[in-house]
Amino acid sequence: MPERLNRFTERFQRVVDGTKRPVGMIALLSVVAALLVTVLAVPAMAVTGVYASRSVDVLDSLPDYIRPTTLAQKSEIYATNSDGSNTLLATVFDQNRQEVEWDDVSQYVKDAVVSTEDPRFYDHHGVDIASSLRAAVGNVTSGGVESGASTITMQYVRNILVQQAEMIDDPAQREAAYESATTESLDRKLQEMRLAIALEKQYSKDDILLGYLNIANFGGSVYGIEAAAEYYFGVSARDLSLAQAATLAATVNEPNGLRIDEPENIPDNEARRNEDVLASMLKHKAITQQQYDEAVATPVTPNITEPTTGCQAAANGAAYFCDYVTWIVKNDPSFGDSADQRWSNFKQGGYKIYTTLNTDLQANANETMQEYIPASYDGADLGSTIVTVQPGTGRILAMAQNTTFDDDPDTAAPGATAVNYNTDIDYGGSSGFQVGSTYKVFALAEWLKQGHTLSDRVSGNEREWDMSTFPNSCQTLGGPWEPANDGSSRPGTMSVQSALTNSVNNAFVAMAQQMDLCKIKDTAASLGVHRADGADLDTQPSSVLGTNEIAPVTMAASYAAIAANGLFCAPVAIDKIEGPDGTELTPPQANCAQALDPSIASTLAYAMLGPIESGTATASDPDDGITHIGKTGTTDNEKDTWMVGASTAAATAVWVGNVNGNVSMTEVDPNGYAGSTVRHRIWRSVMTANDDVLGGGDFPDPDRALVNGSSSRFDDDDSESDSDSTPTPTAPPTSTPNAPVPPVVPVDPAPPVDPGPTPPSTPAADPAE
Repeated sequence: MPERLNRFTERFQRVVDGTKRPVGMIALLSVVAALLVTVLAVPAMAVTGVYASRSVDVLDSLPDYIRPTTLAQKSEIYATNSDGSNTLLATVFDQNRQEVEWDDVSQYVKDAVVSTEDPRFYDHHGVDIASSLRAAVGNVTSGGVESGASTITMQYVRNILVQQAEMIDDPAQREAAYESATTESLDRKLQEMRLAIALEKQYSKDDILLGYLNIANFGGSVYGIEAAAEYYFGVSARDLSLAQAATLAATVNEPNGLRIDEPENIPDNEARRNEDVLASMLKHKAITQQQYDEAVATPVTPNITEPTTGCQAAANGAAYFCDYVTWIVKNDPSFGDSADQRWSNFKQGGYKIYTTLNTDLQANANETMQEYIPASYDGADLGSTIVTVQPGTGRILAMAQNTTFDDDPDTAAPGATAVNYNTDIDYGGSSGFQVGSTYKVFALAEWLKQGHTLSDRVSGNEREWDMSTFPNSCQTLGGPWEPANDGSSRPGTMSVQSALTNSVNNAFVAMAQQMDLCKIKDTAASLGVHRADGADLDTQPSSVLGTNEIAPVTMAASYAAIAANGLFCAPVAIDKIEGPDGTELTPPQANCAQALDPSIASTLAYAMLGPIESGTATASDPDDGITHIGKTGTTDNEKDTWMVGASTAAATAVWVGNVNGNVSMTEVDPNGYAGSTVRHRIWRSVMTANDDVLGGGDFPDPDRALVNGSSSRFDDDDSESDSDSTPTPTAPPTSTPNAPVPPVVPVDPAPPVDPGPTPPSTPAADPAE
């Protein structure tokens, strides 16, 4: 044992022998003292070379879990500009941290931490023997473990262990690991010493100091010197002044008690800064007397700069899209084996996610939504969505909602919700909305697949139907059913094209009776159609008229497939993912597949020109030289109204309706516009912007055999009225989305705007209007 250690041990023994305590306590202190000296002798032997058998030296062994690794830091989500460049959309984190390199940290910070925390840092080998023995004396005489004499290396070890504990998914295991890493005990101290010595044998002093500065907590969720400098002073770590560096160094051992974003802590922080940090820097000649005097005379003046974090900070109303991306992360195996692990990895992993969102189209969608639909409305739980999907890729280009995104469960502000009405319930969305007559295009697709044509004639007259007469290989049904037309109850016989153009309910019921309802469901499913609540698509006859509850993004993607000549691509929100180390990960794929034969798809698209050019959707037509296809949808009592359509470059679904309740859209006037027509105004505005940015081409020619040689595009001479309203289904639909928004007094209404007259030769556009 070194001579200095012998001398200190003798003095320590005299202290113990001289205490006037009960014999039992003296005996206990003697045992503790002996244990402490034994413990402290281990690193002493290691650093002096006495413990030299390296083949069996446990002090050489550094477990993988204690090695400096990528720390928990911010993950970033980016949107895409029209020119292909990227814009930061939001950052997500549990620990606000940005790792920096050695040259990116002010020398004042390095000197302040070393002078205060571990003056002999560059001299010892992980454990400071003199400091440890002084701590041993204090601990034994106090009867506890009050002083740890932790070197910077030992503190770094402890921070790594804490970091590892916080990344454990299981709460019980996480708590146990945290307790093990932080409990003041001899076992824990011995482990820290052993690991510190092993760490110093493999890493340089500068690497260890930098690692400590990057991992240390500076109060709350602020971790690492760069985040601390930016948050507390609004500067980078390399630009910290002496006074600022000392202020941050003062917080290291008591981060939440001395954090200066809480004004009551500033006097204590300033005292520690002056009396401990700056004084230690002066003592160890890291600064001059003049520098010391100037720094002490400088008051602690924080410049709190809040980080822009979380999806709520996303610009242009993109918070719901951002939230959708986080739900993709939770559901994507690329990020981990379980939803909890995936989300934990994402928030701690420093990922960069480059999304499909187009900033220009998103800005327009958000502005359009704000113009026409308020966040809350007195008298109705009013909701609205806009979502645009790119045909041929499935890329989601825009996603807007009328409400304000707020994922705080304690927030109950009117017009605020975390429920994304655009998406499925498993992706942060609702249970979906009845889609009304927008579903008819799927029945028409199956009609064409069965060899029928657009010129075939069917009766649109109302009648009582026996549901047992409808072929259905999915389920057996029976009983009477009397669906209504919204216009004339007896419009007579018409072409299938006219039935679609004017959305005649009973005409499509007559068509469904000639097909297998299960096959119609399969055709819809091939285009990605599914219920938002995860249940199977209903195949009752009423399903042909749109009683299934479906998310808007699903409808947009299905129409995008029709616009892409039958190529269905699952909607995707992520183009590229970079891991913390820069490695590129595989994002969820669109898995594009030919869902419809091109001849069927082109004929279906040809038929869908009808509603836009002379039918129920004429009020939606941008009339900007770009060709559009589309279909309206209105449910029973005008509870939900839809407009879904596409150019060859963009497919957009617009929904306006009840989140909860059953208020007719004919009885509301959001922002002064007729509720039954506002979907057209929204769709026209959004598609005009889409056309300006993306353009659009001609749709392929239809299969003339499926059109059956019609010389006129639309045969509507024998249709007397439009019928776009969905009757009440035989079985009740699933529950409405669970996202109540309390009503408030509406904003002052804007004056109504006339959408323009419908050409005299066409039937009335959308009966709900």
